Amino acid sequence: MQPVLLIVDDEKSTRDVLSQALEDDYEVYAAANGKAARAILESEPVDILLTDLRLGGESGMDLIDAAQKLSPPPTCIMMTAYGSADTAAEAKRHGAYYFLTKPLNLDEVELLLKRAAHTRELESRNEELSARLQPTQGLDSMLGNSPQMQPIFNSIRRVAPTTASVLIQGESGTGKELVARAIHNLSPRRKQKFVAVNCAALSPQLMESELFGHEKGAFTGALQRRVGRFEEAQDGTIFLDEIGEIDIPTQVKLLRVLSERTIERVGSNTPISINVRVIAATNRRLEEMVQEGTFRLDLYQRLNVICINLPPLRERAGDIVLMAHAFVQELARQNNKEPLSLTRAALDLLRHYSWPGNVRQLRTAIEHGVVMAEGNEITPRDLPEYLQEKAAPVPPKERESRSEFRLDILPTLNLEWVEQRVIEEALRQARGNRTEAAQLLGINRRTLQRKMAAHQNLSSSPPTP
Repeated sequence: MQPVLLIVDDEKSTRDVLSQALEDDYEVYAAANGKAARAILESEPVDILLTDLRLGGESGMDLIDAAQKLSPPPTCIMMTAYGSADTAAEAKRHGAYYFLTKPLNLDEVELLLKRAAHTRELESRNEELSARLQPTQGLDSMLGNSPQMQPIFNSIRRVAPTTASVLIQGESGTGKELVARAIHNLSPRRKQKFVAVNCAALSPQLMESELFGHEKGAFTGALQRRVGRFEEAQDGTIFLDEIGEIDIPTQVKLLRVLSERTIERVGSNTPISINVRVIAATNRRLEEMVQEGTFRLDLYQRLNVICINLPPLRERAGDIVLMAHAFVQELARQNNKEPLSLTRAALDLLRHYSWPGNVRQLRTAIEHGVVMAEGNEITPRDLPEYLQEKAAPVPPKERESRSEFRLDILPTLNLEWVEQRVIEEALRQARGNRTEAAQLLGINRRTLQRKMAAHQNLSSSPPTP
């Protein structure tokens, strides 16, 4: 994937020379002033910003300041015909990676940009590794560096060394079991068993036997003694997933276990002491169930000593790209595929989807892409259809109704003006995304950029017939 370069200079000749010299190695954007540059920075993932110091009535320093507020910020390079040691030092203080003096030497510019792109790639890899390891070190396979996840990681670290019961709440697919495993792995019980029980998969008739075990002959079909999940988790952790699905009679028995720290197998009156940490999870609102009388208040209070609320993926969109890259690597290995990467267009689809199934759905979508990819990249067409629909072009009838120019005057118009209007319509349909606009027009993105630059000075009004 080519690095994205934004060139900002109020001299058209400088923009054109640099764009033509660098377009083979970079995805180049050009802007004549700070306002246009900021619009590109806000809509496109720029890797390197190459800006002049003086932009008409504006300063390139201000543009660098604005760029430094982005996440992640681009690598900034300042160029000027009015260079001095003081100006160079000031540019560095504003966050500039390097300072170039005009007239520019193209060989020097190309060498500097290659070095900046290489440095940025290394920094990006280090940041991804740090995001995967440091914030989640000891937190099993959890991924995330968004602000929404930092309190979650802090809570896990603080609660893990204790014996307190934990209730994890969140929508399906948000990673509740990963949180439970992370708490266990960071606790003094980590060398003992972690036993997970899916309460939603058990009928009320089987629940008691599954949790507490049974004696031989306790009921029809009980041909031998069976150790329950609580005994299996002795000295370790039991994870009760979808705790809201347990019926009231079992809730009563579970409350007694939590209160007395003993269990009785079905068909036995002999209490068995247990030393088990209980972590429960639910995608239901237990407070409402308590009010409705379908979940016991005393059990809720016993379980809810520490509560961890997991945000849905749509509220931590900053983690989507990080998780997508990690899933691609993991699933490519599992499916015996060569190393793969996601194209920028595919990442755009992932970023803009709402993910009702959360992390679990994202992982499944990535697996679909890994399996369907034919080359070394995952493109939008490799992803599930429900994601591809996000990029579907506007239906012809709707497109015609939205067009602003009249077909009956086309014979009187010059070709350049018509081409400009077609490009504007494609950009509007693609909501400003140039990659999608190029796909709608059947051209590559670089050709679209050249045509947009060529049409910059055309009037937005049709020529007079």
